[in-house]
Amino acid sequence: MRKNRFAAFGGGAVIGTLGGLIGLGGAEFRLPLLIGMFGFASLEAVILNKAMSIVVVASALPFRMGTIPFSILMDHWSVVLNLLAGSLLGAWVGAGWAIRLRTATLYRVIAMLLLLIALLLVFGHSPTNPSMPPFSGATQVIVGVAAGFGIGVVASLLGVAGGELLIPTLVLLFGIDIKLAGSLSLAISLPTMLVGFTRYSTDQSFAVVDRNRNFVWVMAAGSLFGAFLGGQLVGMVPPGLLMPLLAVILVISVIKIWRHT
Repeated sequence: MRKNRFAAFGGGAVIGTLGGLIGLGGAEFRLPLLIGMFGFASLEAVILNKAMSIVVVASALPFRMGTIPFSILMDHWSVVLNLLAGSLLGAWVGAGWAIRLRTATLYRVIAMLLLLIALLLVFGHSPTNPSMPPFSGATQVIVGVAAGFGIGVVASLLGVAGGELLIPTLVLLFGIDIKLAGSLSLAISLPTMLVGFTRYSTDQSFAVVDRNRNFVWVMAAGSLFGAFLGGQLVGMVPPGLLMPLLAVILVISVIKIWRHT
């Protein structure tokens, strides 16, 4: 329907702008939209969410290169590999769980976790002067792998990029600046999502992507436009605004996810 196409493009544009600006795939907003506005079943919405998140994240990273060059990302390759070591496995496991079982209790746990992270960002960290990492050496690596695994599971279960968890982890666990954390989260999210998407492709529910390919492309196009716009705005937004903005997004996500229980 034409109305749905306009709504899909518009919704994708708003979601993409937030994703490009903050370093998120925007899927924490898209999942409630797919279920509430467009009427997709939960697992179908998760799979479609994952498909469009891949498009947004793959586009948002190069859009941000003008502000945060690739060379700077490479300076933190060890952090990326540390989290990927856990998130890739977590993505595969999480997708398997989503195919077999999805419960209201899981949504409540995730909602409470997001709320906790939002509170930590607002009250426990300075956005302009990153704090010293709480761990170092082997302990930091172990905690990083464990955190990555949990993020990978959550990302696959909800069809999200995981940036809403990755960015706080990068800031709080590794002491990364909030803007740089946004780009690093995209670099970690992309391979993590591809692993989860591959796992979903083995289930019959994956056919929803083919049945709704036109819808997916329209919404993805809106997301691409928004991702470009958000990427251009990165250098114009002060770091002191990004941290509370991320916290607000997390709180909104908590409300949306809780309503799905």
